[in-house]
Amino acid sequence: MRALRCLPILALAAAPLAAQMTAAEHVARGDSAQPYLHPDVALRHYQAALALDSLSFEANWKAARAISDVAKQLLGDSLKDRRDSLYSVGRTYAERALRTDSTRAEGHYAVALVLGRLSRTRGGKERVRFAKIIFDEATRAVQIDSTLDPAYHILGAWHAEVKRLSGFTRFFAKMLFGAGFMSRATWDDAVKNLERAVSLNPQHVYHRLELAEVFEDIGQYSKAREQYEKIAVLPVADAMDPTYQREAVEHLADIRNKKDKT
Repeated sequence: MRALRCLPILALAAAPLAAQMTAAEHVARGDSAQPYLHPDVALRHYQAALALDSLSFEANWKAARAISDVAKQLLGDSLKDRRDSLYSVGRTYAERALRTDSTRAEGHYAVALVLGRLSRTRGGKERVRFAKIIFDEATRAVQIDSTLDPAYHILGAWHAEVKRLSGFTRFFAKMLFGAGFMSRATWDDAVKNLERAVSLNPQHVYHRLELAEVFEDIGQYSKAREQYEKIAVLPVADAMDPTYQREAVEHLADIRNKKDKT
């Protein structure tokens, strides 16, 4: 996998680059490197910026996003340790961005993003421990910036993930955080937040995939099919989009003849 091959050289590449450019210039180079399609290239520049200015808000939150985008491409149990270690580094970047400037939505979003992706690789109890932070940070992000579509995605996914928890895990969550925490999650809010993400960024494949999966969960198969069909014709804008599009085709085949639940 290309991202995995590139990672070992990131730290080495940052040093000579840092000597030639300013931190702001590295951030700009990272932004221009199509960070969603080539997060490994963008990450190299953001890390070089951090070598020059470790408290750069822009470099920290964007490095958190980029490293989590590299990590999400490492699929399978055999790569779990490496994937989780990258998410842990991303958490460090995100939390440092938040400490640097808590008034910016992107810092709150970055913390929710990294912990949200990390939680999906963990067991039920650990997912619950992260859940309150993810909810709080994503909520704060959209309070600050009501147009931040990926933060709405995280909120929608949070509602869906909590609703999917097993009875035992729900019990553990109530013991840990109290019943009020668990009662926040609803399928309606999962749909509402994901639909908001789609409306803000209708070309985003993963927004639509997550929304379609929620529609499946609640038995609204016609709406799920509509999303899966749209995914097939969207342009590739993220390194994982081809994988998501294949998943959409598989889901569509599975539910093609299912009728909506009443």
